[in-house]
Amino acid sequence: MPKQRTLVLCKPDAVQRGVVGQIVARFERKGLKIAGMKMVALDQEMAARHYAEHLNKPFYPGLRSFITSCPVVALAVEGENAVEVVRNLIGVTNPQNAASGTIRGDFGLNLTMNLVHGSDSRASAERELALFFSADELFDYELTMREWM
Repeated sequence: MPKQRTLVLCKPDAVQRGVVGQIVARFERKGLKIAGMKMVALDQEMAARHYAEHLNKPFYPGLRSFITSCPVVALAVEGENAVEVVRNLIGVTNPQNAASGTIRGDFGLNLTMNLVHGSDSRASAERELALFFSADELFDYELTMREWM
């Protein structure tokens, strides 16, 4: 399988609750590579661009208010089948239905405060990574542990 990159956002609740490090550690323990990471404060415009598919949905105002309430930590995560692997580590959207052992299952509180966003497809990953990272903020390097995986 070729390497893929995908976007993960540690949302405001992850930042406020101090679990960003634990979330990042789960991706690293799985053998995924962090190709980029930074803290970002989303404004109204960035929230609208990121959640464009939800703009006309009734829950969007609450989602926008939440995602702009505190900085998020944006990650570019890389690995084989990264989109699918990350989605599996994150768990289903509603933490109440997420399996134990997933990020949302272990830490999530409710449908809005579900700690993380992960791109849902390769196309979404490309679009979303471009929103949060410039080319010079993404790094190509080899993990020396690859031979052990």
